[in-house]
Amino acid sequence: MNYLRRRLSDSSFVANLPNGYMTERSSSSSSSPASPATERRPLTPVTPATPTPATPTPVTPGFLSSFSSVVKTAQIASAVQAKASAAPAKPSVRKPRVLLVIDDPHTDWAKYFRGRKLNGEYEIRVEQAEFSELNLASYVNSGCTVDMQVNRGGTKVVRSFKPDFVLVRQHAYSMTPGEDFRSLVIGLHYGAVPSVNSLFSIYNFCSKPWVFSHMIKLYQNLGPEKFPLNEQTFFPNHTQMLPTATFPVVVKMGHAYAGMGKIKVETATDFQDITSVVAIAKTYATTEPFVASKYDIRIQKIGTNYKAYMRTSISGNWKANTGSAMLEQIAMTDRYRVWVDSCSEMFGGLDICAVKAVHGKDGKDYIIEVMDSSMPLIGEHVEEDRQLICDLVLSKMASVLLGVTTPQTSTKTQPAPQTTQPKRAPGGPRSSESGQASPQRARSASTSPSQAFQPGPIPSSGASSQKQPAQLNKSQSLTNTFSETLRGNVTDDEAKAETIRSLRQSFASLFSD
Repeated sequence: MNYLRRRLSDSSFVANLPNGYMTERSSSSSSSPASPATERRPLTPVTPATPTPATPTPVTPGFLSSFSSVVKTAQIASAVQAKASAAPAKPSVRKPRVLLVIDDPHTDWAKYFRGRKLNGEYEIRVEQAEFSELNLASYVNSGCTVDMQVNRGGTKVVRSFKPDFVLVRQHAYSMTPGEDFRSLVIGLHYGAVPSVNSLFSIYNFCSKPWVFSHMIKLYQNLGPEKFPLNEQTFFPNHTQMLPTATFPVVVKMGHAYAGMGKIKVETATDFQDITSVVAIAKTYATTEPFVASKYDIRIQKIGTNYKAYMRTSISGNWKANTGSAMLEQIAMTDRYRVWVDSCSEMFGGLDICAVKAVHGKDGKDYIIEVMDSSMPLIGEHVEEDRQLICDLVLSKMASVLLGVTTPQTSTKTQPAPQTTQPKRAPGGPRSSESGQASPQRARSASTSPSQAFQPGPIPSSGASSQKQPAQLNKSQSLTNTFSETLRGNVTDDEAKAETIRSLRQSFASLFSD
């Protein structure tokens, strides 16, 4: 009996019994309790009954509908997910970056930025106007808002925008009445608008004596051999202007450009007359020794691109940018590179700058001025220089606005830093186009001083297409008739200069205004 109890208590044994066996045994046990005799009677084996298949529990209709809806929802979600993964993702529309170009309307800067993208993602929206057409308001938190009123083809265009970047190609200050725009420079700097060149440097360039004082520091650090700066004396007003010991001298009054406010004084009497003019103008003045020049030199730097030009006066005017002059690109030397690289470090760095110097008849060079991003573009590579400025601006915008460093590219594949070598123009008829020719003569209209540095076409030499030497001391590009005359005495620069001056009578119709 105890054995049966142990076996019945075993779960595995009970599980192997036929269906309903324990139920029947428990019911029979409860209805009639067994006697001791019955308990001692041997158990009769029971034939196991055939198991009857269990009848499934009926499912309510509510459960079926809920299950069907869940299945359908899962199928729809999987189909939508598959369709989304198969369809190409739509590119997100990014807000274009606004570039404010401060320049005269003669140069359409929008065409140089057309089709260009900032880091391949952001479109460039160009807004171009002069300083006189702008007004603004700057805030600490919301930046700078510019109001622009320009006339385009007789139509007045008025709009407001927030510039993301500024390219300054115009002088911010001149002593001419109504041309003091330093307040706009302050407003842009107040609104933390990045620019080329920097607004800090542009404000510093609003005073030429202030810029010259920084050139004096370069002269003291580098020495007269590496940085031959011309002597200059500064007078804050007319009271201290006393005649110098040597004449002639050049007197520069106030802050002006393109040869304006510059007078050559031959005698002490003339110097006293100029002093009275300075008193009436109520401005500062500078004096410097007059240098009898053979030609002017201009070294320009745009990003990592360097170019050097030589300008020779044809009309004999002591100002090479006045009257008729001949312009030619010359070789970029290490000496010139030191000049422009040293000046490009002023005021925290100048991305665009140019150094002007005079080569005297004594064979020495004299640095007289440095220009910033408002410098005029000259020579036959004006379009290339504009493209270089465009590439420089895009590189700066990507660095400042997106934090992406991109190398400056140009239309021509050249190693950096780039150096432009002089080229001789191929033979051909005299050019009459208004475009850029190589080499060129700069024509300065006496009625428009602001265009005094703009070059005009000159005849090209038809002798040969051989390369010029690395170093050129004088322009050697005239007509075929006089090319042999200039090559007859290459080393005598003085004779060549006199020859060029004697030819201006023959070229009167070409160079006269």
